[in-house]
Amino acid sequence: MANNFFLLFVFVFASQVIGGLNTKLPPPSYGNTVSILSIDGGGIKGILPTVILEYLENALQSVSRDEKAALADYFDVIAGTSTGGIITGLLTTPNPNDTSRPLFTTKQILQFYLEFGPSIFNQTYAIGWDNDTPHAKFDGKFLHEKAHELLQETRLHDTLTNVVIPTFDTVDLHPVIFSSFKLKTVPSLDAKLSDICIGTSAFPSQLPPYAFKNGDKEFNLVDGALTAAGPVNSS
Repeated sequence: MANNFFLLFVFVFASQVIGGLNTKLPPPSYGNTVSILSIDGGGIKGILPTVILEYLENALQSVSRDEKAALADYFDVIAGTSTGGIITGLLTTPNPNDTSRPLFTTKQILQFYLEFGPSIFNQTYAIGWDNDTPHAKFDGKFLHEKAHELLQETRLHDTLTNVVIPTFDTVDLHPVIFSSFKLKTVPSLDAKLSDICIGTSAFPSQLPPYAFKNGDKEFNLVDGALTAAGPVNSS
């Protein structure tokens, strides 16, 4: 992991030197280099990538001598599946008091997982599973409440950098990739980040499918890992 992290760290600074701070890129005008931060799923294991991301963000702040520097400043695309989708949403939600800055730091995101992760995936929220009447292991209500509370009214087009979050629709039976690059051609994808994050983290047998409407379009979503366990493949 140390070698992979070192390569990621070098790549971020190389892209910074070549291209400067990121701006949202309208496809296909990517330029010479596109920097992608890909965050895998894993439930409560989301603590692990968040620890690494906090270290990276602190290092970027130190080298740039800018205490407000954020990961969204350095990546053209941030992609996340399942719990990685939740982290993606938290990293890219703008602060309503300064829409050029993120609402949450990586330190705050890590604290979120440490404080609320056990409640989201706690056995006390289990609603059971059996072969005759299968149900998800957890009801998901706590996750729904926290996602709506933290991400509020933020929509996909509001994010600080381009975002890609894979999901799977259980009614239409096909992948649904919530991508900043698709908004002009598929406006129904401009859903609330809270709904997208709940959908991509609804792993079958653990959490129930998440249904919501965005305009006239209805979504019935489960975990993005069924589409792309490694979201970089969808970016």
